[in-house]
Amino acid sequence: MIAAANAGFRAIALDYRGYGLSDPPPEPEKTTFLDLVGDILALLDAFSISKVFLIGKDFGAMIASIFAVLYQDRVSGFVTLGVPFYLPHFVTYNLPEGFYVSRWKEPGRAESDFGRFDAKTVVRNVYILFSRSEIPIARENQEIMDLVDSSTPLPSWFTEEDLATYGMLYEKSGFQTALKVPYRSFHEEIDKPDPKVEVPALLIMGEKDYAMRFPEMADYITSSKLKTFVPNLEISFIPEGTHFVQEQLPAQVNDLILNFLRSHS
Repeated sequence: MIAAANAGFRAIALDYRGYGLSDPPPEPEKTTFLDLVGDILALLDAFSISKVFLIGKDFGAMIASIFAVLYQDRVSGFVTLGVPFYLPHFVTYNLPEGFYVSRWKEPGRAESDFGRFDAKTVVRNVYILFSRSEIPIARENQEIMDLVDSSTPLPSWFTEEDLATYGMLYEKSGFQTALKVPYRSFHEEIDKPDPKVEVPALLIMGEKDYAMRFPEMADYITSSKLKTFVPNLEISFIPEGTHFVQEQLPAQVNDLILNFLRSHS
């Protein structure tokens, strides 16, 4: 946000409902991807903003993808990090039962797993686990949180201050909405028979991102399939980048984003 603002852009970030400092939904278990997309649309209307560039990381990339499909006339371009253009019903992972997405889709399983720790420890474990290059998969009688040893240090680019801040936010919000969207909402259908997006797009992927090991993901990104949905797509791979590439290598990511914004403004 600081880099974009310093470059002369107006940078706006929102906490999705049920995340961070936002109010939790009255019924978190009923929250959908479309609710979060609708919140972005309402924000643009509230600020009288006709068109924007969207930037989304991980499942935020899916929010940006859905928004671009449904409201293409409001989008100047979009950038996704760690996940390419993706709609919820695209998600079909053929992975073992212990795959973290499968575990977190199961109502009550993650709540029980996370509930053994305070929010700060859960966030700590997530950052350690998801900055690795291997897909997080637990054994049959093992929980996802148990994949991280308590003595494992944080990644060098993620400070104790970062951890304290994120932990405090999740102490406030809890994990109910975070588990519902995305993990328990991948069945959602987007009412758009031909989900092609013609606006300019940029995908930033770390080559050491565990997501590149998902079945068919690397092929989806590097073959022509992705560009059938997003024909005006640029792809930038960062050799040392992990799934948290924007925190790990912020200057490099900022340069890529700002070059994209300037090229299409």
